[in-house]
Amino acid sequence: MNQFKKALIAGTIATSMIFSTLVLAAPPEPPDGNGGGPGGAPGGAPGGNPTSANVSYTGSTTISESTTESGTVYASTEGNQNALLVSGGTSTITNPTVTKSGDASGDEADFYGTNAAVLTYNDATLDIVGGTITTNGSHANAVFAYGTGTINISNATINTTSNNSGGVMVTGGGTLTANNVTVVTSGNSSASIRSDRGGGTLTVNGGTFETTGVGSPAVYSTANVTVNNATLSATSSEGIVVEGANSVSLNNTTLTDNNTTLNGNSETYKNIFLYQSMSGDADEGTASFTSRGSTITTNNGDTIFVTNTTATISLENNTIVNHDGDFLRIQTGKWGTSGANGGNVTLGMTNQKVEGNIIVDDISTLALSLNSGSVMIGTIDTENQAKNIDLSLSSDSVISLTGDAYVDTLTNEDSNNANIYLNGYKLYVNGEEVSANSGTYDGNAGNNSEAPNDTNEAPENTAPTDETNQNDTGVKNKNYMYYILIGIVAVIVGVIIWIKSKEN
Repeated sequence: MNQFKKALIAGTIATSMIFSTLVLAAPPEPPDGNGGGPGGAPGGAPGGNPTSANVSYTGSTTISESTTESGTVYASTEGNQNALLVSGGTSTITNPTVTKSGDASGDEADFYGTNAAVLTYNDATLDIVGGTITTNGSHANAVFAYGTGTINISNATINTTSNNSGGVMVTGGGTLTANNVTVVTSGNSSASIRSDRGGGTLTVNGGTFETTGVGSPAVYSTANVTVNNATLSATSSEGIVVEGANSVSLNNTTLTDNNTTLNGNSETYKNIFLYQSMSGDADEGTASFTSRGSTITTNNGDTIFVTNTTATISLENNTIVNHDGDFLRIQTGKWGTSGANGGNVTLGMTNQKVEGNIIVDDISTLALSLNSGSVMIGTIDTENQAKNIDLSLSSDSVISLTGDAYVDTLTNEDSNNANIYLNGYKLYVNGEEVSANSGTYDGNAGNNSEAPNDTNEAPENTAPTDETNQNDTGVKNKNYMYYILIGIVAVIVGVIIWIKSKEN
């Protein structure tokens, strides 16, 4: 018995050594170093790391307690100086004229607003009513709420002309509301609605937001951004970018994107871009894009592109037009760790019509649901390369194929698949061809008059398998294999040592 105990102890020690070796030998998954902004992100938010959170502010004009001013001129021509710095109280300025020039180097200006025309922080609240705000200096953002600062701006006009100079901006948890504001930016990496490290909450109600510079989307979000009843346009960039665990919501908004110039690591043209740059500017997690009752027009490239992140997309009752590209692309890009930098997307459509193809590569997944009379005209993974695709349809929703489609699971309220129009193509579920409607879709959702494809047999709707499309499925399976191997090795080592002890 003593010999057996010694063998057991020895086996335990051996197991610990093996486990430690495996853990230490396991390769880490560090970010690839591709930062956001110029040369990294497609636009709007610069990369880099701040050297210190202890930032000194200076203002040509400062407000530290509650005040009311009207028709005042605020101006600064020095770098790293605000034209108007508000550090306390609740103040209102009406019809101001704000001008800002002077260049800054980057991190402090973009993370903390040290070169912005107007900055609030330190629990200060500023209401801006009317007026004009103009900047002409690098990293000279126009209206900037940092940390516990709050800005409410209405009926004003904002214009920025140099690079890295956004229109309305939040970082560090700041709060900004823009009502009926007109913003035009012409520099590179100068989103009209912009956020950076630490994010915040930015709400837009009405107004027009236009960008013309390279890498300057209408919206660059490392925050929670909501746009209602506004007009957004971008000429030389994506229309909307969401980085990391952040969001953009559009309601009754018009978004038009031309995207004439690729920027940084971008390899494809697209309108709505959800990704993780690994620069540290945005927490890793689920990126979110929601659009309701809006008009989304893409003049060059894909409507939606997702890479190196998990994402949820919700579309309801929008008009979506694409003149040159696919509807949705989920695939690897130049951000993240090669082989693990695809996208994992949950896309829900409600009373939504879309036309265009869905492309999903071999390291990416999609859970697609069509509800409440939604219609999709196009193909799904026609190359049969996706890691996993789950498709579900309500009985009043329709898919009309323009090519062969491949999915892993199909859940359809219509058990005959009469709401899936083949149009001469084939639908495969988990590798098996299934029957569906052989008729022609007439444009009306829920038109299920045609019988399934020349057969009396019910289609083979494949029930969901145990494998899900979660990000960590493969990782968990690998971990389980490690544990099993460790257990086997431990038993073998213990038995060998016990036998040796008996022989002695």
